[in-house]
Amino acid sequence: MSSPSLVWFRRDLRTSDHPAILAAAERSPRALGLFVLDDRLLKPSGQPRIDFLHRCLHALNDELGGRLMVVHGDPVKTVPRIAREIGAGSVHISADCAPYGRRRDEAVEEALGDIELVRSGSPYAVTPGRVRKQDGTPFKVFTPFRNAWLEHGWRAPADTSASTLDWIRPGRSAKIPAAKEELPDARKLWEQFRDERLPDYDTTRDRPDLDATSRLSAFLRFGVLHPRTLLQDCDGTFRSELAWREFYADVLWHRPETARENYDRRFDRMKHDEDQELFEAWKNGRTGYPIVDAGMRQLLREGFMHNRVRMIVASFLVKDLHLPWWWGARHFMKHLIDGDLASNQHNWQWVAGCGTDAAPYFRVFNPLAQARKFDPDGAYVRKYAPDSLDLPPIVDHAVERQVALDRYQAIRS
Repeated sequence: MSSPSLVWFRRDLRTSDHPAILAAAERSPRALGLFVLDDRLLKPSGQPRIDFLHRCLHALNDELGGRLMVVHGDPVKTVPRIAREIGAGSVHISADCAPYGRRRDEAVEEALGDIELVRSGSPYAVTPGRVRKQDGTPFKVFTPFRNAWLEHGWRAPADTSASTLDWIRPGRSAKIPAAKEELPDARKLWEQFRDERLPDYDTTRDRPDLDATSRLSAFLRFGVLHPRTLLQDCDGTFRSELAWREFYADVLWHRPETARENYDRRFDRMKHDEDQELFEAWKNGRTGYPIVDAGMRQLLREGFMHNRVRMIVASFLVKDLHLPWWWGARHFMKHLIDGDLASNQHNWQWVAGCGTDAAPYFRVFNPLAQARKFDPDGAYVRKYAPDSLDLPPIVDHAVERQVALDRYQAIRS
């Protein structure tokens, strides 16, 4: 009998359309499914994201007939040890494209020695680094990237399920922490959105007062759904939204330092304030600008914020309060269930003007005008921050907008 395989799950918590499972089945009919609770990833995560992870693990364990091995520890030590304990001939993963994941996987590969680490697929329709300009350099602007990404295309979904492999029952396993509720069926959620709300997505997606978006970002972030599943059923604006996710992963692949540093290094000279009192008011939704306060309170209450509102509150932090974008990015990553390093950091940089957009800094969102346009009846504000109308604004938007523009002019000279 051939040696069993080890399938190490990470951001791919599903059994359908799973290239790593398919690759493992080509080596052996038997495999052990493993997930490692890694403190390097858990500690920066807020409780809502950890709770969602636990729900994903329970759902995956159910798919595997209760045979998912969950351990707590350093993957560089844990994965090779378990692979040797079961006599694995190979370890199978979906490629991780983030800076920490790439370093971790290289260290695991070295520690495995003569046991092969096989990378198959990734959390993206097109693995970051593959779509390039004709001269071989990476894209720096979204629209040309999207066009090349569409032309490149992606593989059809892999034909896999839990029954593709005979899953080994682990001899021991950490107990998956209890979840308050079961994970919804992500495929059914997608099909409902596709059939009921996707036809109007172009005109309704910017309205936080409407139930008009897919709310699938957390499922994509943990790989409960693969983007190929969605791409085969959609086109137009929704496909472009998925392309943004792929673009920012590609940017981070080529420029891993931009997880912490400005993409446009001219902005290293930008003057920032460090007013902790203003930052606390922003974090807690006490700015006196109702749509900003509603968004920040939605984040604290649900671990989620509508995408249009994310841009509004980010612009307010950076261009009205003049605080560093990375303060806001860190707060988002702590609280967002769908917190994804590439998308989060580079969306913040897009708003801050130091990212990939060609002429972004003059885009200063007016929170009052944005509320009138995208929450015209005030339903979103009434739901999340009804008292904000009674709070005095902590800054004058017109004044601070000019301050922001003056500071930008100073770094251009």
